[in-house]
Amino acid sequence: MDGVVGQILEKQVLSVAKAVEDKLDEEIAALERLDPDDIEALRERRMLQMRRAAERRAKWRALGHGEYAEVPEKEFFSAAKASERLVCHFYRDNWPCKVMDKHMSILAKQHVETRFIKVHAEKSPFLTEKLRIVVLPTLALVKNAKVEDYVVGFDELGGKDDFSTEDLEERIAKAQVIFLDGEGPANPSKQTTTSKRSVRQSDTGNSSDSD
Repeated sequence: MDGVVGQILEKQVLSVAKAVEDKLDEEIAALERLDPDDIEALRERRMLQMRRAAERRAKWRALGHGEYAEVPEKEFFSAAKASERLVCHFYRDNWPCKVMDKHMSILAKQHVETRFIKVHAEKSPFLTEKLRIVVLPTLALVKNAKVEDYVVGFDELGGKDDFSTEDLEERIAKAQVIFLDGEGPANPSKQTTTSKRSVRQSDTGNSSDSD
């Protein structure tokens, strides 16, 4: 029985290896068919892509991307309008919020395409009421100046404070507010059903449980 299983596995491995080899052969053949003008065009296109990527990163850095920083209540709106994607941690001085801070600091450096900020909820009564922030910590996931989704407490992260940064990363990526590949559009993912709430004007939205 073990011998039969081994033979089946060996055939599967050889089949996959053959497919990879055939794909590489096709790519090598395609490169060999290119003339000097085609190669130069590819090089110029790649250089243009790299230059645009560098310009995009410079713009993001100028807006505060790449760092995790606290902003006062009055600056939240301008930050949400300036950056296409923003994650805002509404916090107070307690242990759960310190846990969230740790993960947010890591993700801010990994995902320069998105701005990561924090707002002290107890010092921001207008904003917390407008966005109906009740449980702390709460992350507001903002895209194009609209709140796409919320991460409320740790319930969606296993219910405990020992969740990984990757767990939080995947949860935020569901709202397409960060990209799992770093800077490019993520693969289409299932959008959450949370109602969008504009940060430009007051709208109604899902209520959250009390702290």
